[in-house]
Amino acid sequence: MLRILSKGLTSARTGCRSAAVVLTGQNNQNGLQMSSMAEERVESGDDPNFYEMVEEFFEGGAELVEDQLVNDMRFPTDEAEKRMRVRGILGVIKPCNHVLSVAFPLKRDNGEFQMIYGYRAQHSQHRTPCKGGIRYSLDVDIDEVKALASLMSYKCATVDVPFGGAKAGLKIDPKAFSLTELEKITRRFTLELAKKGFIGPGIDVPAPDMGTGEREMSWMADTYAMTLGSNNMDASACVTGKPINQGGIHGRVSATGRGVFNGLEQFVNEASYMSAVGTFPGFKEKTAIIQGFGNVGLHTHRYLHRAGAKVIGVIEIDGVVYNPEGLDPKAMEDYKLANGTIVGFPDSIPYEGENMLYEKCDILVPAASEKQLHKGNAYKINAKIIAEAANGPTTPEAHRIFVERNILVIPDLYINAGGVTVSYFEWLKNLNHVSYGRLTFKYEKETNYYLLDSVQKSLEKRFGGDIPIQPSEAFFARIAGATEKDIVHSGLAYTMERSARAIMKTGLKYNLGLDLRRAAYINAIEKMFEVYNEAGFTFT
Repeated sequence: MLRILSKGLTSARTGCRSAAVVLTGQNNQNGLQMSSMAEERVESGDDPNFYEMVEEFFEGGAELVEDQLVNDMRFPTDEAEKRMRVRGILGVIKPCNHVLSVAFPLKRDNGEFQMIYGYRAQHSQHRTPCKGGIRYSLDVDIDEVKALASLMSYKCATVDVPFGGAKAGLKIDPKAFSLTELEKITRRFTLELAKKGFIGPGIDVPAPDMGTGEREMSWMADTYAMTLGSNNMDASACVTGKPINQGGIHGRVSATGRGVFNGLEQFVNEASYMSAVGTFPGFKEKTAIIQGFGNVGLHTHRYLHRAGAKVIGVIEIDGVVYNPEGLDPKAMEDYKLANGTIVGFPDSIPYEGENMLYEKCDILVPAASEKQLHKGNAYKINAKIIAEAANGPTTPEAHRIFVERNILVIPDLYINAGGVTVSYFEWLKNLNHVSYGRLTFKYEKETNYYLLDSVQKSLEKRFGGDIPIQPSEAFFARIAGATEKDIVHSGLAYTMERSARAIMKTGLKYNLGLDLRRAAYINAIEKMFEVYNEAGFTFT
């Protein structure tokens, strides 16, 4: 049962009075696992500020790469001046450049007024526009938004997407508002961002995140186009993650989950890494547990299932689904759509263990929220591979423990970059005002038929008689040329493959072993440093 408290709840961090949802009544014991993990984290003493946590990871990479940056710098020639400049630029990269805090009233359907609080952080403008999602959650605060904006800068640099990092959040529970109220909130927040220069195709481009989706992005794009962007032909590029008929792109909804699979694929098929964690290459017969069954968790489950892995457990805020023989993602999706929860999924058995997160598996996919893996539970994790589909699910203390235990952690700034990669493709589509493949479909199809005809005529000339050429099933499926979805999937797979190889190469160069996080941060820092160093600084 839900009891809505629309007044009187005060945030200790911000002092904001806001809406809250309180769960009362009986609940499944396993449904308390995610909240009990938060309590366990606090009791363990490993509950760092999220923003400081990201900064600590950055400093770990910066410390390792500093000498290399000094050695690679051509000017100035003096060693002391070089080091001073390197440290200065590293100091410029770390903090958030701009943070916007807004508060505005909402007149609710019943006539009452409620204040809405929100934030937008822009971490870096070394590349523009800035890019990052908008989340609707009661857990939103200014530090979380700054942390996620910072992480987005490093994420974009890791996968060579030319954006600076940004993030936004509204401190609301979207389930506590009607559709009309959510539209009012979203449109007003868009106006607040526009007034302060925090949205625009070449300035700052939001996207969906926790609690938001295509619907909210459509509202935002329309609001911007009807106001500040009314004379801008590129106005639709002010946000990504839009519906297809509003300028969205095929493959965006599944992009983050597909990127998680593509990233996992690079390391799971690499024999040296699999040998280091005591398993064999490939997905066949590997077991997986997924924490979170939202958009990212669902699509990750789907692609793992298709590759032959068995997802034996799924953890949600209200319960756990378990089947040692594997769970079917389509059946689970249908059940959740029909019932609003995965609890009670028929093709499962009761889970009697301490916590599904601690069960033995090959692949653990935390796809929920930050700081789920910490010092208090890091020694209980029985996975060989951790794929960080969520942002910041592992604290620095837990990360050190996993490295010591030879657990391969594929870090968030690489493996969940599928969303921003495909957002980049959507942004380019909006600026070009044409869908991918439209100009080449017919030409490619005719070229393929000419190729078959040429082969047939060559064979008939050589051997005589009629020799009909039949395309194979795989070639026939591609004979008409690549669709937009084909191009998006191919571009995403290539991005994840190339970035993984770069991370592996850096890991070998610095002898980091299984510490892929520091390797990824080093790559991101090197790229951002190069931009700042070459561009120089204005008015300093």
